[in-house]
Amino acid sequence: MKKNILLTLSALSISAFGFTLESNGIENGYIKEKYGKHGTQNLNGMPSLSFPLKWKDAPENTKSYALVMEDFDAVPVTGFSWIHWIAIIPGTTTELQENASLKNKEIIQGVNSWISSMGGLNISDASHFGGPAPPDKDHTYNITIYALNKDIKLQPGFYLNELYNEMNGHIIDKVTLKAKYKK
Repeated sequence: MKKNILLTLSALSISAFGFTLESNGIENGYIKEKYGKHGTQNLNGMPSLSFPLKWKDAPENTKSYALVMEDFDAVPVTGFSWIHWIAIIPGTTTELQENASLKNKEIIQGVNSWISSMGGLNISDASHFGGPAPPDKDHTYNITIYALNKDIKLQPGFYLNELYNEMNGHIIDKVTLKAKYKK
């Protein structure tokens, strides 16, 4: 019973104000294999099938959301945290369907770390979900949704630092979901 409660809590993240984030693309604390390097969908070698996300109970004055998926376990391997997905999402949206990165035209996506010399993709291809591909061990991924009190206006292909600059002073809540992916 205790184990089931802990597994449920790891698949559902709750902020201090009740803002929640969940994904049925995560099972027993692990991102399903099809959403990373063990899957079959890729964009020029980059795993590209984004997993579904659903959130609720965001603050009422939310105008837009920002999504950041990052792998801090990549630091010893690459020398930096690996950015897997960054996106600006309209404030009326409360979920992203599977493969939203390639199919949902309402979200504006920035570049992920597959643009680096280690990934070698161009800015257009790297401006999507770049799925997990841990080279050394199982890695933990932080998927954060920020509720913002303003509409963020950035062009596709923006960088994470540009997103953080635009969000500065406008984050009214955030929620983080952590999940692992198998080497």
